[in-house]
Amino acid sequence: MRTRNLLENLPAPGPDEAFETLFEGRGARVERIVSHRHASPPGFWYDQAGDEWVMLVQGSAELEFDDGRHESLMPGDWLVIPAGCRHRVAATGPDTIWLAVHTTDA
Repeated sequence: MRTRNLLENLPAPGPDEAFETLFEGRGARVERIVSHRHASPPGFWYDQAGDEWVMLVQGSAELEFDDGRHESLMPGDWLVIPAGCRHRVAATGPDTIWLAVHTTDA
C-alpha cells in the first residue's frame, strides 16, 4: 500500500502543464494535472476515446467546448466529459491542481 498527498511535491511552473498518473488499472486511469496559467494551444482540442471525470482541487480554470459552451471551475467543482466531446483548456490560474479519472479499455 502506498500513501501520498495530492498537494505535495508539486512540479515547478514550466512551459507545459504537468501530468502525473497516480493509478492505472481495471479500465481507469487517475491523474494529477498541475497548471500554472496554462491554456491549450490555439486550435487544439482534446477528443478522447473514453469518458473523463475531472475535479478542480485548487486554483481556477475555464474549459471550452466545441459547441461554444464555456465552464468556469472553482475548487471542488467537477464534471463528466463524455467520450468524443471535444474540449480545451481556455485558461487556468496560478498553482491550479486537477484530479482526473479517465476510463480506458479494460
